[in-house]
Amino acid sequence: MSTMFLSSPLWTPLMTLIGEITVLIFIGMFVGAIIVMTIATFSVRNGEFYFPRLMKSGMVLLEGMIKGICKFFGFDDKDLVTFFIRLHNTMNMKTFGETPVKKRAIFLPQCLRAGDCPARLTPEGLVCRRCKRCAIGSEIDAYEAMGYRVFIVPGSTFIKRMVKQYHPEAVIGVGCLMEIKEGLELCDRIGLIGMGVVTLKDGCVETVLDWNDLTEIAEIGLGSESVPGNT
Repeated sequence: MSTMFLSSPLWTPLMTLIGEITVLIFIGMFVGAIIVMTIATFSVRNGEFYFPRLMKSGMVLLEGMIKGICKFFGFDDKDLVTFFIRLHNTMNMKTFGETPVKKRAIFLPQCLRAGDCPARLTPEGLVCRRCKRCAIGSEIDAYEAMGYRVFIVPGSTFIKRMVKQYHPEAVIGVGCLMEIKEGLELCDRIGLIGMGVVTLKDGCVETVLDWNDLTEIAEIGLGSESVPGNT
C-alpha cells in the first residue's frame, strides 16, 4: 500500500507543497523575530515600550529563533531576557497596583542569606531569625509592615505550594535572570499577576539584591500611609 502511494503521481507535488509551506513558515518566523528584535531595540533606545502585547507574544512564541539570531550576530541574549522582564513588569503594573496588599506575596531566594545563616527550613520555607548576619531580617520587617506575606524559599516547589495554600493574587519574585523569566511565564500560565526583580549577583550562596528595586515594586499602588516611615 505504501509503495503504491510513493509511486503515485500525487507524491511529488505533495512533498513539494509541504516543503514550500515549511520554507514559508521558517521565513515568516525569521521575519517575525527580526521585527520583534527591531521593536525591542527602538524601545530600549527611546525608553518606551512599543506594541507591548505584540512584543510579549512574539518573544514567547519566537524565543528560540530570536536567541539563535542573537548568537549568530554575537549579541548577548541576556539583554533580551532583561528586556522581557521589564516589559512584563510594565504590562502588569496597573493590575498589580490595583491588587490589595493583603492579597500579595513576596518570594525571596534562600541564596540571599549569609553563608552561616542559622535559619532552619520549614514546610513554608526558611524562617528568618533576625540574626543580622544579612539584610533579609530588617528588610522583610518593612515589607510585612506594608501588609505583604514574605517567604524565603529554596526553589519553585515551595513557591507552588505556598501559592496553593495561601492563594495570593499577585506576587513579586526575586531571583537570577532565568529564574525570574521562567517564574513570570509560570505566573502567566496559572493566571497569577507576577512582577520580577533580578538579583545583582548570580550564584547559589550569598547573592546580592538591590533592595530599592524590590521596594519600588512593592510600593506600587500603596498609599503613603501604608509605607513604613511615611506616616
